[in-house]
Amino acid sequence: MDPIMDIVRRTPDILATSFILVVGLVALGIVVLFAVDLAQTSNAIRHNFPVLGRFRGLFTKLGEFFRQYFFALDREELPFNRAEREWIYRSARGGNNTVAFGSTQPLLQSGTVLFVNSPYPVLERDAHPSPPLLIGAGCPQPYAAPSLINISGMSYGAISAPAVRALSQGAALAGCWMNTGEGGLSPYHLEGGCDLVFQIGTAKYGVRETDGRLSETRLREIADHPQVRMFEIKLSQGAKPGKGGILPAAKVTPEIARIRGIEPGTDSLSPNRHPEIGDSGELLEFIAHVRAVTGKPTGIKFVLGNPAWLDELGEAIRQRGIESAPDFITVDGAEGGTGAAPLALIDAVGLPLRHALPAVVDALERHGLRERVRIVASGKLVTPVEMAWAFCAGADFVVSARGFMFALGCIQALRCNRNTCPTGITTHNARLQRGLDPREKSVRVANYVAEMRHGLETIAHSCGAAHPRALTRQHCLLVGGHPQIVPLAERLI
Repeated sequence: MDPIMDIVRRTPDILATSFILVVGLVALGIVVLFAVDLAQTSNAIRHNFPVLGRFRGLFTKLGEFFRQYFFALDREELPFNRAEREWIYRSARGGNNTVAFGSTQPLLQSGTVLFVNSPYPVLERDAHPSPPLLIGAGCPQPYAAPSLINISGMSYGAISAPAVRALSQGAALAGCWMNTGEGGLSPYHLEGGCDLVFQIGTAKYGVRETDGRLSETRLREIADHPQVRMFEIKLSQGAKPGKGGILPAAKVTPEIARIRGIEPGTDSLSPNRHPEIGDSGELLEFIAHVRAVTGKPTGIKFVLGNPAWLDELGEAIRQRGIESAPDFITVDGAEGGTGAAPLALIDAVGLPLRHALPAVVDALERHGLRERVRIVASGKLVTPVEMAWAFCAGADFVVSARGFMFALGCIQALRCNRNTCPTGITTHNARLQRGLDPREKSVRVANYVAEMRHGLETIAHSCGAAHPRALTRQHCLLVGGHPQIVPLAERLI
């Protein structure tokens, strides 16, 4: 008999047998799962509803996906909604970023930012870019910062080597600075040739002795890199004020451990503050020490809690002399992001940038420090609208981290702390990193900066300002008034 005809003749029997085998295996698997669920006592749902109880976890995980793509409206989702993400994606691709048929933003919602357009906007022929702004005029090596928009701190470790490469190359193309984050200076930060701000976190990664103290030798070595233009002492950051950096052991590779000066394969946990800084006087001494060793502008980064602390700091500066002030202050809002932080700190500690930034600007004005200290705004600033508000409030520069992550291709999968980022940005899994090409993504980073600058200038010109730094608080309105924060003690009457 022809073998082919024999196979054709036997096909129904083979299919029937295969179907019975598959059904049998599925049934056996269900029986096994039923027995396992019934025997275990760690999960009450699975014990009381064997097999079926497993679907609860599955549906919970799938819920994130379905809400993001199907159910949430364009302006609903947090921490960043679809309208914001799509605007950044289009900007990074260099695509058409215009929209039609009117705004989807609820313009009468309390807290909405509106800008006061001028009846006589600035003509394009009369407009000019914001000039470079000098930081650290009294330092041996001051920095004439050319860009309004810069890349905020993201450590190598929190993000991958290809992501750092792409940001470094993109920053060089865009002419902006890049903050190293508290994880130290890696070779990938230097590859692009961009200006760098070296961040000194509470663990002193990259500039630490074995016991965790600041190493003057390592600090000088870092300062000798001509690309390192400034030093930022991080007191706290938006998503975890009062808590140091957290890098899970799964992300502490031998290379990252070497750069940071710690043991590989262990959780990288920073102290919740600098042990040698316990008051304003010690803070100013630490700033002066870093500035003296490096010869470069030195500033601080913090999340504001009680605004009264600003007056205490201002008084300490007055007593020591205006030269003791930090060369710049990075104000981070409580809405800032991170790769890993306790939920309690993310949700309920620190002031949002809308309250913190004006408070810092006003405090510097009160103490006669506004011209001495440059102000950098940080915290969920990813579109020209939020950034223009920051300049109206008094910022000299703005920095963004998550905006640049979206420019790299972040899809807000919320897996930053698990080493399983599907886009390769926050994972050290080599297979997942292969989809992130630094050469292509660096162009997207530069495109995003260019579109942000264009959007900022468009708003400024509409308001009659020649450039974004010429915006003032008179150019901005908040619908329904600025939400007032009142200490709980004043309500308990």
